[in-house]
Amino acid sequence: MTVTALPLPPAPPTAALAPPIYQPAPVGAPDDTPRVFAAISAVMRDVMPVAKDKENQQQRYKFRGVDDAMSAMAGPMRAHGLFILPSIAERRAERRGEKMTHVNITMRYHVYGPAGDCLTAEVPGEASDFADKATNKAQSAALKYLLFTLFMIPVDGRSIDDGDREHPVEPPAEHRAEHRQRQQQRAQQRQQRGQQQPRRSQRAEPGPWEQPQPQQQRRNYLAEAEHADNPHQFDKIRAAAAENGAPADYLARLDAIAAKKRAAAEQGQQQPHQQAQQAPPASPEAAAEAAESALRVAASKANLATLDADFERVYGLPIEQANAQQLNQFRTKIEAAAGGAK
Repeated sequence: MTVTALPLPPAPPTAALAPPIYQPAPVGAPDDTPRVFAAISAVMRDVMPVAKDKENQQQRYKFRGVDDAMSAMAGPMRAHGLFILPSIAERRAERRGEKMTHVNITMRYHVYGPAGDCLTAEVPGEASDFADKATNKAQSAALKYLLFTLFMIPVDGRSIDDGDREHPVEPPAEHRAEHRQRQQQRAQQRQQRGQQQPRRSQRAEPGPWEQPQPQQQRRNYLAEAEHADNPHQFDKIRAAAAENGAPADYLARLDAIAAKKRAAAEQGQQQPHQQAQQAPPASPEAAAEAAESALRVAASKANLATLDADFERVYGLPIEQANAQQLNQFRTKIEAAAGGAK
């Protein structure tokens, strides 16, 4: 008699063991240290509301940003000794079209309390991006919804559980200060967004071509030429105008300004000489007084602070007792020395 063994049905694949939802505190943890559930409850009491004040410019809808949620949670979590350790439990990515990447992930978060015990939660995340930020966006979305659902972050001022409307429970002063700081930051961000142009891509971060370009002021070479103090300065202004593509008629206007300033300078040099020829000869005292005044002006331009001592050392008498010839000679020496130092 022949016995034929019938084939057994294939065994179902062994499913991966899910991590335990709660891990107790390690042995030796003090009994009076709050466990993770008590710490979460304390954080929920202290967390401030997060308003829906972010706006998607492309699809025109408002949302709550992950940065605001993290900022609202940072202070209470520090105060109660709570922290979160994230990891990616599962990730799937696929290309959609030529450039878009779509990502589905399952984030696993281990929420640790001050005693060392741990609460584990898994949250899905999904996002698409035209560059390399799809996974980052999916992680941000998962973290945001973990914070909102696990800690029940209030979404407006009315969501704070005050217990008794006549005697509301006020959050700690440091949390109120953080809330005011976040409001100021959001106001500044809204003001900056109003000054910037719309984005031209769906990138998570702006590319170099999307950075706001500083507005360059156009130089007014004509005004600079009018204020030029010497021919050398004018030559630099004209060369800069020519280098930046100024047309010939513009350069001709610059040359006309230079010719006018040159003629005015020559006329100004001739007038004192003519007046000196026409004027009657001055007395020795008046000539010495005028020469002393000119000498002190020259010393001031040359930054010569020791004029009186230097003059007395050279001529052996104070400036007040010198004649016009001596004063003019010393002035000529100062001007020559100052001109050589330039």
